[in-house]
Amino acid sequence: MSSIIDTSKMSEGQRAALEMAEASRDSRELSGFAASLFDGSPEFGRIFPFPVQDKKDRDEGDAFIAKMRSFLDTKTDPDAIDREGEIPDEVLEGLAALGAFGIKIPKEYGGLGLSQTNYSRTAMLLGGHCGNLTALLSAHQSIGLPQPLLMFGDEAQKRKYLTRCAAGSISAFALTEKDVGSDPARMKTEAKLSEDGTHYTLSGEKLWCTNGLKADAIIVMARTPLPDKPQATSAFIVETDWPGVEIVTRCHFMGLKALYNGVIRFTDVMVPVENLVGEAGKGLKIALTTLNTGRLTLPAACAGLLNRCLEMVLPWSREREQWGQPIGKHAAIAAKLADLAADAFATESLVLYTSALVDADHSADIRLEAALAKLWGTEAGWRGADATLQIKGGRGYETADSLRNRGEAPDPVERLFRDCRINTIFEGSTEIMHLFIAREALDPHLRRGAAALDTRKSMGERMKTALKAGIFYTGWYPLRWLPIPAGGGDFGPIPSLSRKLARTLFHSMARYGPKLEKRQLLLGRLVDIGAELFAMSVSVARARALGDEDSRQLAGYITRRGERRVRNLFAEIGGAPDDAGYRVAKRLLEK
Repeated sequence: MSSIIDTSKMSEGQRAALEMAEASRDSRELSGFAASLFDGSPEFGRIFPFPVQDKKDRDEGDAFIAKMRSFLDTKTDPDAIDREGEIPDEVLEGLAALGAFGIKIPKEYGGLGLSQTNYSRTAMLLGGHCGNLTALLSAHQSIGLPQPLLMFGDEAQKRKYLTRCAAGSISAFALTEKDVGSDPARMKTEAKLSEDGTHYTLSGEKLWCTNGLKADAIIVMARTPLPDKPQATSAFIVETDWPGVEIVTRCHFMGLKALYNGVIRFTDVMVPVENLVGEAGKGLKIALTTLNTGRLTLPAACAGLLNRCLEMVLPWSREREQWGQPIGKHAAIAAKLADLAADAFATESLVLYTSALVDADHSADIRLEAALAKLWGTEAGWRGADATLQIKGGRGYETADSLRNRGEAPDPVERLFRDCRINTIFEGSTEIMHLFIAREALDPHLRRGAAALDTRKSMGERMKTALKAGIFYTGWYPLRWLPIPAGGGDFGPIPSLSRKLARTLFHSMARYGPKLEKRQLLLGRLVDIGAELFAMSVSVARARALGDEDSRQLAGYITRRGERRVRNLFAEIGGAPDDAGYRVAKRLLEK
């Protein structure tokens, strides 16, 4: 890290936070399709032809999803779960009997052993049905014990805990603290190794621990200071019935009324050394790596939500008449319907493509693809829920129970609207995702030239780096202006917009240097451009693979709409009143 970014002029807090984040990053050089978009040389061969799920895997997924759909339709009442704030025990038991707590856990540990694609397809089904059940199963499998143990656990841990999880033992994840959100350098929860080296003593308090009230075991992140790394963190498996583990309170929210989320306190909890996951001091890296795959559940759920929204608004738009014709024929409503369908298709395409990468290689570097899918898909989900409520009007604002009581179709628009709002915050807020993706997109440039601006290095070393970077960019930069045709299909304006993105990213680095990290609105727009191009690209590739007219029409609309959005974002980069807005905010804070 110290060889890439100059931290000499940062405050101690800034330096500690950055050093932790950099030390925990995946150190591999980016090489996927998303990275090529930011580099201005989109490698369409990576997405064309679009990966198609093989028949055997598809059949396995279909069989499980059919059972899950039947269970959800006949044994669960999402409105009652929302109303009462509880998931009935018989529902939890039924999910366990289905194997829903071990979807991706290998069969050798008692799980179903299904693929990432089938897990994502299940999340789509859940996302359109009940946000509380989606959160329960997602938090358990995506960030609870199964995912970190599959990636970093030893065989003894897998045998002991994965078998429990697969049988229905609920797990949770504990990272956030009262004063620690996305800045783990300030973490206070600490684990101290005993003198005889047999156990750690864990003390601290964790906030917003989803599933914590129902969990039998939790992945807990805690500081384990090392002489050269006082902020080092480690990951531990902590069983909730151990002495010193206390549920302080349950948290309640705008939506997800049955979310078993709470504050959990650890007081001198003795954690055996064999419950350390991975290496000591690598906890944050484990958390971030786990989140790469875990984040995919959120856009998957949003894809299901968007399809459910379409199911509710299309009949209404055909049947509801205003001013002599169905409201769906009015341009203002028709535009919302088109966007709903387009966002459902694009979000599903993002999820299926990235899931296919995981299935092809479980060690695949998907950090950029997963983050972009999460960013774009959750924002699309929120827009879609808002549009659905607007189309349904007062009936969208009214609860399903009230509609049912009046004898009208009890469409749960109001419930889904409340429940989906968290998705742009869960597992990395939109603002944090902008910064995370920007850091990854900038990484190739930082590797080549950041040392030239590092005041800690000798002038000779800085000049050598600058010379090498200059030689590289002498060849790289002109190619970002030349109109090079794209292969593998008609991707329209995407290649030229990708080259413009790469140029703008380069120009921004040249203009602001190390201060670019403070230009968060600029970075956010650049990331949004990359996300839009990614969504456009995979939608076109998937439509070509499907081959039907509806898919081609949707992909064409997604591309034309995306081009307009991207050009508007480029225009904002040079014309938005960011500095004026910052001055206004500064005065407000000073008052």
